Amino acid sequence: MLTSFLFVVAGHAQYYLRGEIRDEKNNLLSNARIVLHSTGYVYSSGSSGSFGIMTRKQIDSITVSLDGYQPLSVKLETARYHSLVLKTLLTSANLQKNRLLSFTRNLKPGDRRNWTVGTETYNSLLENDFVQADKYPETGFAINTDKASYSNVRRFLNMNTTVPPDAVRTEELLNYFSFKYQAPPADSVFGFQSFVSDCPWNKTNQLLALHVSARKLDPEKIPPSNLVFLVDVSGSMDMPNRLPLLKSAFTLLVNNLRDKDTISIVVYGSTIGVWLQPTSGKEKEKIRQSIEEMYPGGSTPGESGIRTAYNLARSQFIKGGNNRVILATDGDFNVGQTSDDELEKLITQHQQSGIYLTCLGVGMGNYKDSKLEVLAKKGNGNFAYLDNEREAEKVLVKELTQTLYSVADNAFLNIEFNAGLVKNYRLIGFDNKWKALVDSVSELDGGEVGSGHSVIALFEIDPVYVDERAAGNKGNLANVNVRYKLPNDTLQRYTSYKCPYTVTPFTSLPPTYRFASSVAMFAALLKDSKYARTYSWGEVIKLAGESADKQDAIQQEFVTIVEKAKKIYSKVRKKKRRK
Repeated sequence: MLTSFLFVVAGHAQYYLRGEIRDEKNNLLSNARIVLHSTGYVYSSGSSGSFGIMTRKQIDSITVSLDGYQPLSVKLETARYHSLVLKTLLTSANLQKNRLLSFTRNLKPGDRRNWTVGTETYNSLLENDFVQADKYPETGFAINTDKASYSNVRRFLNMNTTVPPDAVRTEELLNYFSFKYQAPPADSVFGFQSFVSDCPWNKTNQLLALHVSARKLDPEKIPPSNLVFLVDVSGSMDMPNRLPLLKSAFTLLVNNLRDKDTISIVVYGSTIGVWLQPTSGKEKEKIRQSIEEMYPGGSTPGESGIRTAYNLARSQFIKGGNNRVILATDGDFNVGQTSDDELEKLITQHQQSGIYLTCLGVGMGNYKDSKLEVLAKKGNGNFAYLDNEREAEKVLVKELTQTLYSVADNAFLNIEFNAGLVKNYRLIGFDNKWKALVDSVSELDGGEVGSGHSVIALFEIDPVYVDERAAGNKGNLANVNVRYKLPNDTLQRYTSYKCPYTVTPFTSLPPTYRFASSVAMFAALLKDSKYARTYSWGEVIKLAGESADKQDAIQQEFVTIVEKAKKIYSKVRKKKRRK
């Protein structure tokens, strides 16, 4: 008779779920994705189809999924060895599973709001709420380098108009800034730093700032690139802030090519096909001329263009290199597969090919943010919005290695709070799509992390108030675990960090973290968040102005953007009062 395996670690009972996964023909299935419901952690079945997962419960639930099979959710006893059978999926619906950005409890999908701006489209988001730490001590989020939301927000404000709340993704606003870089230890991919202080918008709460920095690639050791520019040259791109802007952007990128890099160009519009055959980076003039000769016209057969670009990238695949399609478009696909779900399915087919996808969005009025965000995440890539040539230079020149060279794939951060010190907590940003939250088989989605990228994640904490001596006896505030894979590697890796519980007065925090707080407060005001009711635009302007780096033009620009937002939203409020 089998008995449950019992481990005791750090005062907690640990049980062991064991079993195997087979198909209906009794074949063992390797690399099946397993989500443990009690923690949200993601595991995989081994090469033999077997699995072994530690849990704190004698009975726990898991969801097993694998492309081509129906997802299976079951309760398992640790006292038994289980043989699970996945049924074949007769349709391709499995390729269209929704992906979660963060693992947050107690969200209510009924809180959905719809916003439209012309024919622009944005995914409906639900803001993360407070979670009880004693009931759900763990949460997590995908680490990524997406920054598109900030430049898109800037575009709206520069047009003197309000911003659609769903266009505001707080984590992307924070990603936009180059916070003070802390190099990881020499043998690590990630480095960590954290601060706890009083919360600037709620004096009874505290704020945890978690700073994660990815290692920088040695410029001399950056692998050769196989880049395919996939450029939308349809009629909708015939505006100064679309195709001409993209031409300038790609020309800037060409200046940084090396002889060992290979560039190809695929266009779609009135013409679909290879505009520039694979060309060495040393032939810069030939590449520039090819870019300059692109012209707009015709419909937008994005599906055909994507297929052509991936086929070309595959034919030139560099083992151990940086293989990437760079899609540049307003996202307004109108021929072939055009819905978000259809495009998700198309990109997912290439997800395991080792070819990354970078999406560059342009334009206004018919800009499809929702499509490009989905494509970038499904394509193991990143996403930026170019509102002007200066932004193009930032993304493709100044931050070239962050944008195009990955140091970690499928990166996901999990944090477990100490319920002895934290009553409730709230992850700021990383809000999930409404569609993903109502899908019972949604999966946690990791992100691609570029070379030298730094991200600051913020958590609002409702603390358990104890004196400093008692707090010291209760241990760390939280434990952080990051799972990731190295580029071109299938091995899952882990690294960890403990957040000490030392409270620093907010006014004594390093300016970097006070500035990050002002960015989060700005985002909450734009989203009309219920957590932004206790402060004003003026307070955000004051905090940003005091903490912004005087030598950083981008941080200084942020202050002027907040000032502009104050004027725009003050006018809107006055109009509402008159009604």
